[in-house]
Amino acid sequence: MKDGTIKVNNLARVEGEGALYVKIRSGRVVDVKLNIFEPPRFFEAFLRGRSFAEAPDITARICGICPVAYQMSAVHAIENALGIEVDGPLRALRRLIYCGEWIESHSLHVTMLHAPDFLGYEDAIRMAKDHPGIVERGLRLKKAGNEIMALLGGREVHPINVRVGGFYKVPTRRGLGPLEEHLKRAREDAIETVQWAAGLPSPEFDQDYEFVALRHPREYPMNEGRLVSNRGWGIPVREYESAFVEEQVAHSHALHSRFKKRGAYLVGPMARFNLNFDRLSPVAQEAARAAGLPPVCRNPFRSIVIRSVEILHACDEALRLIHEYAMPEAPAVEVRPGAGTGFGCTEAPRGILYHRYRLDDQGLIQEAKIVPPTSQNQMMIENDLRNFVQTHIDWPKEKLGLRCEQAIRNHDPCISCATHFLRLRYERH
Repeated sequence: MKDGTIKVNNLARVEGEGALYVKIRSGRVVDVKLNIFEPPRFFEAFLRGRSFAEAPDITARICGICPVAYQMSAVHAIENALGIEVDGPLRALRRLIYCGEWIESHSLHVTMLHAPDFLGYEDAIRMAKDHPGIVERGLRLKKAGNEIMALLGGREVHPINVRVGGFYKVPTRRGLGPLEEHLKRAREDAIETVQWAAGLPSPEFDQDYEFVALRHPREYPMNEGRLVSNRGWGIPVREYESAFVEEQVAHSHALHSRFKKRGAYLVGPMARFNLNFDRLSPVAQEAARAAGLPPVCRNPFRSIVIRSVEILHACDEALRLIHEYAMPEAPAVEVRPGAGTGFGCTEAPRGILYHRYRLDDQGLIQEAKIVPPTSQNQMMIENDLRNFVQTHIDWPKEKLGLRCEQAIRNHDPCISCATHFLRLRYERH
């Protein structure tokens, strides 16, 4: 296509409301916009003046797909401000509920949102008519993740059992028993999902990403670790804002995050996988190798395989945590209000999720900052679109448009998460 415009006014199979715009002139891509037009929801402003104890429940409402991520980043940041450390069985339970969210979120994306792109269907409903087994397996996996969230969080969507210092209520060892049996089946489903995803057709499209993810000394990262990149960079979470900056752009209600010195970067499953392969469980490592994933995967169209590997890892990790679980003496450690500034960053299914809170001496939130994964990936998604269209500039417009939508869905953007804030400048004349 020598001259023309690719427009998708309402992106399908993504969480939230967004559009795509690509402008081509004389065989060159001259403009690319991922237009996020969903209204901003001002959660950072909602938090000001509220008690620190309310933050986990308020932030959980930011997203119905990854509420645990918001709760975990919130409690870690507030505990950091108050000088509290949660370890032992309570720490293990936090990791377990995070496993549940990874399983349900990744399964939803892989099966219902992303798979239709590879198999040539408009949506999962049409796909299910010809491939019922794929959809049924994905729904079983999602149910297994939801069961973990319901048991530990009190309900599947917007859990209410997470608190600063731990939980309001913790399960007995016997109470975790039913999860164990369901997860054994889920682990087998996850192995099959990796094998199936590995056979999906995908174009060659390796990109020169700078990956950013948490890195933990012993674990595949979920709740804790240092921020690192594949270019030799690393900082503690508390220094996040010294390295990254958010900027408003005219075509998006979500802020764009970038490295202050180096520009765009990528967070999410590909970043975690490439920076932490050695921390995956043995069964997940074996499945990844059998799926033909290279030691460093730079093709975003293969991200569906990596997400499937993370489903498998989360199932295996959940089984380990349940097997080793010993009921704690109390559901939470003691928490006393106090002044301070705290920082937290955890690995949401879509990538690192940063929170910062400043508390007064009564524990009231004076300032809150939240940087969602999709805000951090927007610049790189637009780079993907620019490079993909330029590489396939001779394709028919319709085919190119469909592939552009798929290129966006490669990163599973959560638009509702990203539209949490908007800077408003009012000038009076």
